[in-house]
Order: sequence, then C-alpha cells, then structure tokens
Amino acid sequence: MLKYNICFIKRGEEILLLNRERASWMGCWNGVGGKLDPSETPRAAMIRELEEETGIQSYELHFKGLVTWKGDDFDYGGMYAYIAEVPPDFVYPTPRKTDEGILDWKQIDWIMNADNAGIVSNIPITLPYMLDEANCFDHHCLYRQDKLREIVHSEVSSSLETDDTVRALYLDKYASKAGSVSRRYLENARFSG
Repeated sequence: MLKYNICFIKRGEEILLLNRERASWMGCWNGVGGKLDPSETPRAAMIRELEEETGIQSYELHFKGLVTWKGDDFDYGGMYAYIAEVPPDFVYPTPRKTDEGILDWKQIDWIMNADNAGIVSNIPITLPYMLDEANCFDHHCLYRQDKLREIVHSEVSSSLETDDTVRALYLDKYASKAGSVSRRYLENARFSG
C-alpha cells in the first residue's frame, strides 16, 4: 500500500505550495501532504494533513490518482494525489511559516515554467493532468542517479481511492515488478561474481 498523500490547493490561477525545510525535496516547492496513519483512508489522511499543514478547512477535494516512483537506488513508493479547490477570492495570507516549511501562493504559469529549478521535478509534468483532466492517472516516475528520467501516465479508476481490493490488485503489479527486479539482480550477481 502507498504510505503518502499530496494535495495542490487551487485558488483561481494560483496553487498553494510548500517550500520544504526537510527531506525529501528539501528547499523545493511542493504540494502539501504527508504520511497516512495506520488504518487511515487516503481521503481521511488528506483532510487531516490539510488541516495540520495549512489550517484550511473549507474546500472541494478531488481525488486525481497516484504519483508512484521507482529509482535505481531506491525502492518503489508512491502517494495519493488530490486537488483542493477554494474560491478565487479565498483569503489566506502568505508567505506563512509552518513546521514543515514556508507556504506561499504561486502562479500556475510560474510553476510550469521550464526554467524553474526550484520546483519538485515531476510537478510541471503531472500537475496539468491533475488540473485539466477529469479522469484519474497513475504518474509513474522513473529516476536514475537521482534524476527524473521518464514519467509514464496511465489512466486508473477513481475507485483506487476508496476500494481496498481494487487498490491492492493495482499496486500488486509494482510489488511483483520489484520482486522480479530483485530476483534478476541476485541471479546476475551470482553469475557475475
């Protein structure tokens, strides 16, 4: 199962982002979110994290799918992705210092700018899907030497958010691939040593 969630709070043409003071992505602008508590549903965890990190309580919360990842030096992982919409005239002064970092509203054009080196690397590629597509997607990010090399976008069912069985069956493909890669690595190591 996935351990994390992320949310992008949209106000008109702005997104509330967090400049993180800790790993992972320390010093980069990212959505708000965190870790699911044991037996907590993805939505309940997201609502809790929004309250804890921003104090915002009134919004329309939309499940947008998953952001999953695999790297040559780290195992498979992922998070549930959400968009929370607030009215364009919603008052929430920033910058605002929190325990996690600094919250600030950023223009969507600024976030998407190809020259923006201060944003988490997958956001300019995945956020348009979350903002513009009605359907949910799994954005599977492949990293090599700590650099984002590829993202595979696969349409998924919105029931991944609420149906434990559907979610387990879907995520099992990653666990199976991780096991296959580990087995292949061990076999290759045995024959090359």
